[in-house]
Amino acid sequence: MRTIAIASGKGGVGKTNLSVNIAVALAKMSESVMLMDADLGLANVDVLLGKRPKQNLSHVISGQCALTDIICDGPHGLRWIPASSGVTEVASLSALESTNLVSAFDEVEAQADTFIVDTGAGVHESVLTFCSAVKEVVVVVCDEPTSITDAYALIKVLNQGHGVDACHVIVNMVDSLEQGQRVFDMFSRVVDRFLPVHLNYLGAVYNDNYLKKAVSLRRPVVEAYPLSKAALRIEAIAKTIAKLPPSRAPSGGVEFFVQRLIKSKASSQLDAVRT
Repeated sequence: MRTIAIASGKGGVGKTNLSVNIAVALAKMSESVMLMDADLGLANVDVLLGKRPKQNLSHVISGQCALTDIICDGPHGLRWIPASSGVTEVASLSALESTNLVSAFDEVEAQADTFIVDTGAGVHESVLTFCSAVKEVVVVVCDEPTSITDAYALIKVLNQGHGVDACHVIVNMVDSLEQGQRVFDMFSRVVDRFLPVHLNYLGAVYNDNYLKKAVSLRRPVVEAYPLSKAALRIEAIAKTIAKLPPSRAPSGGVEFFVQRLIKSKASSQLDAVRT
């Protein structure tokens, strides 16, 4: 199973919209996809899919229900795990909550080809923990100085604090593919100069009015307007992601991802105690 975290240095760059649309695009290709909303403080996956789940990860963490009870069905066979505003953040889970979360994922066998995690924005510890727990990290940027600066900060912290030495990049909201390539080339030169991190360019997505219309309809653009410029670019990126090799791990199930997540959190806490 591929495990992928989609992150950004700042909010407002379209990260969650891309996460949802990439997941749906992969599902349209007959891939088995699980999408986890890990923006635990400001969850929006449900809004973009036009759903209102009655239960979410907070109920699993508190032991009120099983993970299988909250997994929702999405377009083209996509399955997704909802979160909500006000959920206890992963970085501050208690020992009991951590145990409940791991036990919950133990109930789910390896049912997905690709497991996508839509993280929060920025360099919060929960974001770093999710990114360090997966095999592939995708960073979304746009052609704005603050987006580039904050994306660099995110990659720097992931590298220096969590050993991440490679990231994929998507440039969002471009007017042309040349603009996207130019932004990536500039960003890559800065990262190459100061950080031992390899960047792989996944591509650019147009600033498309159809994408905005799809959001107002609470539907993914790849489903609502599949021939739009944004949808076609997202589908091209999804095809590239589908060619990434699966994670090599002792266990191929979803539970291994969460066990790595909890172990990463425990390791960070131990390092903090030692210092």
